[in-house]
Amino acid sequence: MFQADLLKGKRILVTGGGTGLGYSMGHRFLKLGAELVICGRRVEVLEEAAAKLTAETGGKVETHGCDIRDAEAVDKMIAAIWENGPLDSLVNNAAGNFIAKTEDLSPRAIDAVLNIVLHGSAYMTLACGKRWLKEGRKASVLSIVTTYAWTGSAYVVPSAMAKAGVLAMIRSLAVEWGGRGVRLNAIAPGPFPTKGAWERLVPNEKLAKKFETNNPLQRVGEHIELANLATFLLSDFAGYINGEVVTIDGGEWLQGAGQFNFLREMSDADWDALKPKKK
Repeated sequence: MFQADLLKGKRILVTGGGTGLGYSMGHRFLKLGAELVICGRRVEVLEEAAAKLTAETGGKVETHGCDIRDAEAVDKMIAAIWENGPLDSLVNNAAGNFIAKTEDLSPRAIDAVLNIVLHGSAYMTLACGKRWLKEGRKASVLSIVTTYAWTGSAYVVPSAMAKAGVLAMIRSLAVEWGGRGVRLNAIAPGPFPTKGAWERLVPNEKLAKKFETNNPLQRVGEHIELANLATFLLSDFAGYINGEVVTIDGGEWLQGAGQFNFLREMSDADWDALKPKKK
């Protein structure tokens, strides 16, 4: 299935593409012939990632610094990208998340997650979608969600709210735009270790072990496994898949709903240790 030219001629934008799963997906897309565009808030991170990706794959990488929480900035970026050629696919990968007891959350903390995950994904999808529909161009959107988008999960309530909204968006637009050539799908990953996410979401080694093995396969996912799934869903081989969410979690959510419910084992002292120290 993954022939060397599988994505040849496709121009793919990955939000948050400079690190973590976004980087891994971008690397796979390049290896299979795609042109890659990555965006994020930290320009230096994007440039370092682009240099590394180009060196490792020989592919073409375009970078754009952008805060996807800003609708106007998103539209300007998409306009600039289109000047170099229209996109064929968008991957809504950028995310923000942290663990907390919900009663301790401030409105600002809730907005910090919703603005990136829900609003940012909506702004990106609409900015690209409007152009695709106007041009009559076939295209696809892939959004990274989570199984607790439909089960909910304690201690990550803003993330659950935001991811549920993204899932509702892709299912709604799959019907509204599917007949006009734009497919929308999602992936719901289980635990796929990345440095940034693990620092924010897994507070100690004991809980990390539980988190990483809390599924029937008793292991974490490998980035290549998720990257291969993303590749398939963006490829022409998946041309009849529309409005679907594909779970890749080793059976975790079937075993026990609420990915972060394991944090109930944390003591008050553990929670207090996570709070910012007063100066």
